[in-house]
Amino acid sequence: MGIQVNIHEAKAHLSSLVARAEAGEEVIIARANRPTVRLLPIQQAKLRRQLGEAKGQVTIHEDFDKLPEELMEHFS
Repeated sequence: MGIQVNIHEAKAHLSSLVARAEAGEEVIIARANRPTVRLLPIQQAKLRRQLGEAKGQVTIHEDFDKLPEELMEHFS
């Protein structure tokens, strides 16, 4: 179960309410005892992909033109 606070209380305790929402607790802000807003944490961005993480999973067709050797030297 979450918590419901009026807007005046939310102004006075915003930092702690944000911390509770980040921890997964439902935080509802009400105006005149009517629920108006729900605080929700923003989903964190996925980790960046690692170079070479798909190594061995990609097949290059035989009819694909090979890169020149001087260029290939930069990839090894």
